[in-house]
Amino acid sequence: MGSSEGKNLEAISRAIDEHNRTCEFPAVAVAMNPFEVERLGWDDIRGLPIRPDANVGTGRFRIVCGGEEPELEEETVEAVSDEELVPIELTPVER
Repeated sequence: MGSSEGKNLEAISRAIDEHNRTCEFPAVAVAMNPFEVERLGWDDIRGLPIRPDANVGTGRFRIVCGGEEPELEEETVEAVSDEELVPIELTPVER
């Protein structure tokens, strides 16, 4: 690892620690400009995935907070079946 990569890793690692120390939600990812992601070739840092984000300038990064993660949208799917409905006859139960 070259010295610039080492400095990047150190700065990002310090930012992760600072975030986790001061926020109730843990860091869940590191956002970086897609150019930087490709240049560094890292998939993750300290177990956090690196996410390409064109809104982050080159030479910069952003810690993604677990509190800002959007909830997953629910997807409704209609079930399809080739089977026919078969009526059943219910017999009342005496009590």
